[in-house]
Amino acid sequence: MATSTEYSLGPNIFARGWYVIAESHELTERPLALRFFDQDFALYRGKSGQLVLLDAHCPHMQCHIAASDTAIIAREGAQIEGDSIRCPYHGWRFGADGVCDDIPYFDGPKPRSAKLNSYVVAESLGCIWMWYDNDGNEPHYPVPDVPQCQQSEWIHWRLDHLGELAVHPQEIIDNMADARHLGPTHGAPCEYFENEFRDHIYIQHQGGFHKEYQAMLRTTTWYTGPGVLLSHQLFGDVESIEIIANTPIADGRVKLWHGLLVNSGVAKPGPDEVEQAKQLQAGALDSLAADFGIWKQKKPALRVLQIKTDGPFARGRRWYKQFYMPLAECGSIQEEVNGRCGVEGLAPLPPESVLDGAIAQLVAFVRDGSDRNR
Repeated sequence: MATSTEYSLGPNIFARGWYVIAESHELTERPLALRFFDQDFALYRGKSGQLVLLDAHCPHMQCHIAASDTAIIAREGAQIEGDSIRCPYHGWRFGADGVCDDIPYFDGPKPRSAKLNSYVVAESLGCIWMWYDNDGNEPHYPVPDVPQCQQSEWIHWRLDHLGELAVHPQEIIDNMADARHLGPTHGAPCEYFENEFRDHIYIQHQGGFHKEYQAMLRTTTWYTGPGVLLSHQLFGDVESIEIIANTPIADGRVKLWHGLLVNSGVAKPGPDEVEQAKQLQAGALDSLAADFGIWKQKKPALRVLQIKTDGPFARGRRWYKQFYMPLAECGSIQEEVNGRCGVEGLAPLPPESVLDGAIAQLVAFVRDGSDRNR
C-alpha cells in the first residue's frame, strides 16, 4: 500500500470528483452509516425523496447519528422526520443543510456550533454519488450517466460489492494505458489500441480476439473523473456496458463495485433475458478478478519502468494528477495531455469511415458525451 504523497500526485490526499457511495436500493427508512475519505458519514433519504449526506458525529456529544442499532428511535426507524434526522442519543435534530433545527428538551436559541457539514449528492445509474472536493468547490462536471439506463431493452445491474482493497486508485487507473496486460491477464491481446484525453475524461479504445471465448472483443472505456470506469463493449453479438467504481476509504485503500448493463435485444426482457444478463455479469466479474488478483499481490508501482512499446502510463498519470491539484491548475494539465495517442507496435483505432456501424456508434457516443460534459 502506498499513499498519494508517495505517488507525487499533489497537495490533496484524495482526488476531487464524483464517487459511488451506495446503491439506491440500500436506502430504507433508516440512515446508512458510511466511511470514506477518512471520514464518517450519515446518508439517508428524506420523506420528500431528497438525498442527504451529513457528517456522522453529532456536535453535542459526538454520537454517530447513523450507526446505532440499540437506541429506541433507531430500532423503530423513527430517526428521519421530513428531510431532517434525529441523533439517537439525545434526539437533537438536524436538517438537510446540517443545521440543528430542534432540541426536544430546550426552547432557547440553538448553539451556533450545532451543525454538521452537508455534502452534494446525486442519484444516477442506480447508485448514490457524492461530490468530494477537499477544497470545497462545487461540482464542475455532471454526475456520470449513460442513456441506456432509460431504454427498456437494457437490463439493469445489481452491483457486485467487492469490498475493500489495500491499493491506491492510481494502480487501478493505470489499466487504462496498459495495452500489454490484456493478453497475459485476460487472454485478449490487442489488435488495435488508442487512448484519448478530454479534460476530465480519459478514454481507451481497444479490440482483440478473445482466445477463451473465441470471439472478437471491442471496447470503448472511459473514466469520467477519477472514481468510475464505464465500458461500452461488443463481445461477439453481445452488447453491454460495464461499471467499475472505486471510492477511497483511506489513503491507499479503496472500496470497489462492479456491474453490467446488458442489451437484451427485445423491448420487454423476460426471465430468460434477465438470467442471461446475470450470467454475463458473472462472466465480466471473472475477468475483473484477474486484475483483482494482481492488485492484491503487487507492490506499488511508484515509478513505472517504462519501455517504448508500453502504453502511455506517464500521460495517464499526468491526467489523473489534475484531481489532486487546486482547481485553478487543472486547465494547464488538461491542455498538456488532451488529445489522442497510440502504442508503438499496435494499430490505432481505425478511422470511423472503416469502423463497422456498432463500433462507430459507441465511439461517437463517448466522444459526444465528453463534449456535452465539458
